[in-house]
Amino acid sequence: MRDIITEIREKLDEIERKEGVRILHAVESGSRAWGFASPDSDYDVRFVYVRPKIDYLRLDELRDVIEWQLDEVLDINGWDLRKALCQFAKGNATLFEWSGSPIVYRTTEEWSRIKEISKQFFSEKAAVYHYYGTANSTLQGYLTGERVRYKKYFYALRPLLAARYIEEYHVAPPVLFDDLLKMELPENLRKALDELLEAKKRTTEAEENPQIPVIREFIERETERQKQIAENLEDDHNKDWTALNRLFAEILE
Repeated sequence: MRDIITEIREKLDEIERKEGVRILHAVESGSRAWGFASPDSDYDVRFVYVRPKIDYLRLDELRDVIEWQLDEVLDINGWDLRKALCQFAKGNATLFEWSGSPIVYRTTEEWSRIKEISKQFFSEKAAVYHYYGTANSTLQGYLTGERVRYKKYFYALRPLLAARYIEEYHVAPPVLFDDLLKMELPENLRKALDELLEAKKRTTEAEENPQIPVIREFIERETERQKQIAENLEDDHNKDWTALNRLFAEILE
C-alpha cells in the first residue's frame, strides 16, 4: 500500500498547482490528531492557504474555502488566509486546534508568525462554549441508549477535558487527548478511561458496546457544569484587529 503521508503531501502540491494558491500550514485534525483514531479512521487534512494579492482586490470575490476531497480514506479541505485570520479574531476554537495539531504535513515561517499573534485572540468564553456545545451534541445524539459506540465517548470527553484545561490554565488546550489526561481527575474516572482506551484500540468505528456508567455520569455532570461556566464568563474577545490586519498585509506583500 502506498505511504499515505506521501499521498497527502502530493495532494497538497496538486492543490497549489490547480488552485493557484500557496499553502501556509497543513495538518491532521480530528481523531488522529487527538490520539484516539480507530483502525478504520480516515485522514482529516486541514490547511490554510493564501492567494496572489490581486485576487483579494477582485469585485467578484472568490470562495474562501477549498473542498478538495472526501472519501473513505481522505477528507481534505482548507480555508483562505483572510477567513482564517478573521476566525482567529473571533476566537474560533477549531482553528486554534488546527494551529496546535501534533501532526503537521506542511508549514511556513509565515504561519509561525500567525500562530504567535493568534495567542492575543484566544477567547476563553468562545472556546468553552464551543467545547460545551460539542460535548452536549454528542451526549444528546449518541450517548443516550443502552449501547453506544465507544468512539463517541471520546467526542464528548475530549471537549469536556479541554474546557477543564481552560478553566485551570486560561490558555488554548493541547490537542492530544493524552496531554489532557495529565490533569488531576477522580481515580474511578481515570481507571475507567484507561479501560476505555484499551477497548477502543480493539473496536471499529461502528461497533456498539454497553454503557460505562462512570464515564456516562461524568459526561452528564461535566456538560452541565461547563454550560454554567460558559454562561458566566465575561466577553473576553480582543476587538483590536490591528496586529492581524498588519500581518495580513505583510503576507500578501
